[in-house]
Amino acid sequence: MNQRTSPPKVSPSFLNRLKEVRTARGLSQGELAARADVTRQAISSIEANRYLPTTVVALQLARVLNTSVEDLFSLQSAGEVVEARLIDVQQPARSTTPLSRVKVVKVNGRFFARPVTGLGEVLSYTVAADGFLESPESAKRGRSDTPVVQVRLSRDRDLIEQEIAVAGCDPAIFLAGEHLRRRKDQTSVVGWTMGSTAALQALQRGEVHVAGIHLTDDSTGESNLPFLRRHLKASAYEVITFATWEEGLVVRPGNPKQIRSVADLVRDDVTVINREEGAGARLLLDQRLRAAGFVGSQVNGYDRTAASHLHVARLVSEGQADVGMGIRSAAQSYGLEFIPLQSARYDLVVPKAYLSSHLSLNHLFDTLASRPFRSEIAAIGGYDTTDTGKLQVL
Repeated sequence: MNQRTSPPKVSPSFLNRLKEVRTARGLSQGELAARADVTRQAISSIEANRYLPTTVVALQLARVLNTSVEDLFSLQSAGEVVEARLIDVQQPARSTTPLSRVKVVKVNGRFFARPVTGLGEVLSYTVAADGFLESPESAKRGRSDTPVVQVRLSRDRDLIEQEIAVAGCDPAIFLAGEHLRRRKDQTSVVGWTMGSTAALQALQRGEVHVAGIHLTDDSTGESNLPFLRRHLKASAYEVITFATWEEGLVVRPGNPKQIRSVADLVRDDVTVINREEGAGARLLLDQRLRAAGFVGSQVNGYDRTAASHLHVARLVSEGQADVGMGIRSAAQSYGLEFIPLQSARYDLVVPKAYLSSHLSLNHLFDTLASRPFRSEIAAIGGYDTTDTGKLQVL
């Protein structure tokens, strides 16, 4: 690196993980440079993708970091075909068109593919696919009766393997992914919208890296931890707070039906839009109905469900329902009024094993605790970021 001739410039197909591995080893650029007998400027230039390292330098760096050269530097491989389990499909795999767009994640050594349409009606047009299904009509069934398909990748496999799959219902997780990229991490976050119970089940099946939940204990009023203690082996998981948000009733501007409390939902002139079974919002509705002496069957629209907090808000804004249980930020995004019922923590649950095997997860949680991210979601409204990034004792 000290020669007068300029080192070769980096090709777009060159994948560089030097900074990620160095940071994971707890070394500064200067410390790594001293141990590898190169200048700190050389390390900085390589990490910034300004120059390719020579073979000798690459070998020295790999030796110091106790890894292989291939783990530090490699060529991208878009177009590769991988085998993946196809999940969250609304129709049989055989009826999926041959070029179905899918997002692909790798969790605990296995690839999972989900149709991009599962991201929602807006994001499915703004988020690029990771690949396309090939001959889905020939999909074979795995042991869990999940279709196994061939996916031709449209992005580099190494980049896909760094992606973080998060199941849950807070749309702000996509902002976390954007802030992660701003911190010059190549990782992206793939958020899969589902209720709290379904998210935790997906985590337990090994389909995602992280599950987001908001489940308030009926007897103590505590968020999430009582539920998790009943359903998880505490020593195997970490719980990190995403934010505390306001939950309540979402109504149209001016509140034309004069809805003030859950007791008003049993009136004949009020129609509700609900969330799916197992969602935190539905559980809150059930709790408040019981406390008021009512049951779901007395509520018009109780069995009509929306797929997310934003979906609830949209249906109310369109006049398809008078009221729905949701969060303040979703109501604000559609210009609706909001009747608060409680504040609750939205926590992220992650297996401890993933924190050591998937290093980008630590970068994500560092991003959550960063001032820029906390300032942004606080500015949305309806979020309290006082405990954002805090580790909860399970």
